[in-house]
Amino acid sequence: MASHIGRRKFLASLGGAAAWPLAARAQQPAMPAVGFLDPRSADAMTERLRAFRQGLKEAGFVEGDNVAIEYRWAEGQYDRLPALAAELVRRQVAVIVANGTPSALVAKPATATIPIVFSASDDPVKLGLVSSLARPGGNLTGVNFFGAEVVSKRLELLRELVPGIGRLAVLVNPSNATLSEITVRGVEAAARRMGVQVQVFNAGISREIDAAFANLVRERSDAVFVGGDAFLTSRRVQLATLAARYMIPSSFSQREVTEVGGLMSYAANTRDTYRQVGIYAGRILKGAKPADLPVVQSSKFELVINAQTARMLGLNVPDKLLALADEVIE
Repeated sequence: MASHIGRRKFLASLGGAAAWPLAARAQQPAMPAVGFLDPRSADAMTERLRAFRQGLKEAGFVEGDNVAIEYRWAEGQYDRLPALAAELVRRQVAVIVANGTPSALVAKPATATIPIVFSASDDPVKLGLVSSLARPGGNLTGVNFFGAEVVSKRLELLRELVPGIGRLAVLVNPSNATLSEITVRGVEAAARRMGVQVQVFNAGISREIDAAFANLVRERSDAVFVGGDAFLTSRRVQLATLAARYMIPSSFSQREVTEVGGLMSYAANTRDTYRQVGIYAGRILKGAKPADLPVVQSSKFELVINAQTARMLGLNVPDKLLALADEVIE
């Protein structure tokens, strides 16, 4: 009898041992998640997302394979960003990617523990995101793509293509206060040196864009300089259509607007920025600390000119600009 009991105990212990590997496998932690916070809408982001995923891949992570991505889109409505950031914090993602200055400024107060990788147009030290570029010091690091510095260069390029500019309209989104301020300040400083008059127009919703164009035409503006804002970029077809209807030369920061008929765009290469953000997110997933990752400063910039739009406006694109252009759309 005792031998039967001993045998049963032995078999039970064997069964338990055999079950352990299955239980261990079932309890493996879920794959890490990256929270992706962006003020735009997904439909405007195909190329940038491809670049971001490429960066993650270079760091050893593939979406759906060994990392999940939680996307949060503000659809151009900046007031939605705080709630979206809070959602990602509650979700306890491993790292938050905050695209654009408004996202970065909202993500920082949302968490002091989850690592944040940002892309910001203004100086991240001045914005209070990091203590220094070389040693960020907290839970944030990322890429600075020089929105402020690029503004005056963009105006110079527009002036080369449209030499007769005397009155310049600047269109900004007041809901994106930080970027609007940077844009207006930069344009006004550059315009003063050139002897160009500046008039600022605000548009935070679609019908205000229509009204702004009607007003700037009434004010006899010679060209329009559009701020590099997520909402305005999301209205790229409307902007390009109005510029064509009123026959007014237009300058943008995003190539997406030039691709649908805007005259020209100049900015840091957005694909390169998103790729770098992806690399940093991957490095943090592997254990790197944001405090030890220096802020990357964009070194690639791109000038895109729509030659078809230039011809429609009766503008001759100078050889110098053609040589400088990264792409000329025919």
